[in-house]
Amino acid sequence: MRKRSLTLFSDGNLFRRENTLYFENASGRKPLAVEGIYDIYVYGHVNISSQALHFLAQKGIAVHFFNHYGHYDGSFYPREKLHSGDLVIKQADHYLREEKRLKLAKLFVKGSALNMERNLKRWKVADGFSEELEELLEELEGAGKITDVMNVEARIREEYYVRWDEHLPEGFRIVKRMRRPPGNEMNALISFLNSRLYATIVSELYNTQLIPTVSYLHEPGERRFSLALDLSEIFKPAIADRIATRLVKQGVIRKEHFRSDLNGVLLTKEGMKLVLEHYNRELAKSVKHPELKKNVTKQRLIRLEAYKLIKHLVGVKEYEPLVAWF
Repeated sequence: MRKRSLTLFSDGNLFRRENTLYFENASGRKPLAVEGIYDIYVYGHVNISSQALHFLAQKGIAVHFFNHYGHYDGSFYPREKLHSGDLVIKQADHYLREEKRLKLAKLFVKGSALNMERNLKRWKVADGFSEELEELLEELEGAGKITDVMNVEARIREEYYVRWDEHLPEGFRIVKRMRRPPGNEMNALISFLNSRLYATIVSELYNTQLIPTVSYLHEPGERRFSLALDLSEIFKPAIADRIATRLVKQGVIRKEHFRSDLNGVLLTKEGMKLVLEHYNRELAKSVKHPELKKNVTKQRLIRLEAYKLIKHLVGVKEYEPLVAWF
């Protein structure tokens, strides 16, 4: 049985009875085939029994929680079952040794920047970006502190947003990137997709030997699973930005799928469901991997990126970030 992500939008109760997991809401009680669940994403007000959490922990199923606005709140992260003491030491060593940390941080930014460039070329709004990027990547190479690396990354992203806006329909322009609260519809859509992508990466990291709280570009103390933030830099332009663009360009997501709130502009529940339908479909798409010479899903690419990082940490092969060929 191929495992799939389960998303719970409605309010209800998740509980275990004997060896079966149930979700009960106003529509009734439904048994869930736990063997077919990869991870769970909770957007509604769901009460989860301790027996259910114990059952999910046994099965190695992570549960990700999102608040009323669709923003990520946190995760139930089962006890790690794959960790290797040797890798833990090497992962920490690459954080503690400034030269090693800087190298990885720069590679995450470089991969992100090259995926942004791919998008702009794909959308035919890349005029002048490649020249700007070349200069910024030279500056990145010479950066001697993580704060300098982050500064270059922010400037690359600013140039990217300006050109991305040229491709977007009027009424769905970013104008200025605003996260919490999102100030307009496109900012709300980007934030929602980035939040779901972050949780997806957390699930993928759980299924590797990596410690998700030890990171290189982002400070480990900044958020709990900061390594997911590092990897998300690569996959935001390659996956989330492309989905957002396609949804508004094709008129799938419209003004009616948003609502105004004291916390800015937010997707409605119907809007969230529609976005996630396309998000899940995108992650399930297969692409021909140039090195493996076989088809893999886009979600699998995230796990493969983590494996590449492991090879770098243990000294098997230098890490090269994914640059979308698809």
